[in-house]
Amino acid sequence: MTIRTLSPLDRLLIGCERALEAIAGAPQAQRSSPAAGMSEAELDDSERRHAAGLMRVNHTGEVCAQALYFGQAALARNLDNRQHLLHAAVEETDHLAWCAQRLQQLDSRPSLLNPLWYAASYAIGAVAAMAGDPVSLGFVVETERQVEAHLAEHLEKLPVQDERSRAVLMQMQIDEIRHAQAAEQRGGIELPFPLPQLMHLGSMVMKTVAYRV
Repeated sequence: MTIRTLSPLDRLLIGCERALEAIAGAPQAQRSSPAAGMSEAELDDSERRHAAGLMRVNHTGEVCAQALYFGQAALARNLDNRQHLLHAAVEETDHLAWCAQRLQQLDSRPSLLNPLWYAASYAIGAVAAMAGDPVSLGFVVETERQVEAHLAEHLEKLPVQDERSRAVLMQMQIDEIRHAQAAEQRGGIELPFPLPQLMHLGSMVMKTVAYRV
């Protein structure tokens, strides 16, 4: 069987399709939501808005994760690392779908600025890949570490009775830790100052804005 080599146009069209699916599509999870079968908690209006704001931030974070992985995979120099990045992106699609479902259950919506977050994250991922696979994988390690810490923070901030959201975030946290470990084992390097600090600053901006918009 002949394997077709993708042209630059093919790659561009695939990238556009992935972007549309992440931003405006209905992502399909390969795994059932960790909240499946759990009863909805009794939340007052304030608690529901707060839980929705937190889950909107997490949904936007998964949009960014999709873009980062696809941007890195597009310019990865090692084919095996490219496949690893694409596989991780599939797992992030599960997270995206779970967060989207939870937002619907909370009668809320995703961030209106998701197209902007996606474009910026894809560009960052592509730039990281251009620096070489060790730097690109190191970027994955640092990103996932920061995401894991962010999820731990949200687990503390959620309304105590919101077990559905909590179950989703706990499974996401487990997956992010595994992604960081896998990238480190593949040769991801420690990023130099001030990159981790700049990444943290960027994530703080995103979280503050996405919680409300």
